[in-house]
Amino acid sequence: MTQAQPPRFEPQTPDFAERVKESFTRQRVMHLIGAELSEVQPGLVKIRLPFREDLTQQHGFLHAGVITTIVDSACGYAAFSLMPAGASVLTVEYKLNLLAPAKGEWFLAKGVVIKPGRTLTVCEGEVYAMNGSEEDNPPKLIATMSATMITLLDRPGVTPG
Repeated sequence: MTQAQPPRFEPQTPDFAERVKESFTRQRVMHLIGAELSEVQPGLVKIRLPFREDLTQQHGFLHAGVITTIVDSACGYAAFSLMPAGASVLTVEYKLNLLAPAKGEWFLAKGVVIKPGRTLTVCEGEVYAMNGSEEDNPPKLIATMSATMITLLDRPGVTPG
């Protein structure tokens, strides 16, 4: 993968991975599209999505909206992994670059924290089209994202996580 190793950050809670996993299970859209968490580290989250024809656009490529969905969540959960207990995360803004058609057997979205903050956290994301195993076939970078996430604490109507 092209991106350098992410900076190492200390999570604010020892159960950061469990908090990310629990929140991810509540994201109904992830269930709908068949996405799953594949890795959770402080400041780094990977989401895996198998190709499905019902998620394609008119040319048979995975739809850009689906690509955006998985990389936005990867960035959001990377940020969330560094947030305090009781916090919630929401996307403030993002910019997506679609670099190549989304054609592959499965897709890997990686979100990495670049600069954590008490209120705003800056992340970068990448999405790769995969065919077979990473060892046998090099991943193809198909999208990049720059995103800003916000930490919400004690917000009425927003469930922590």
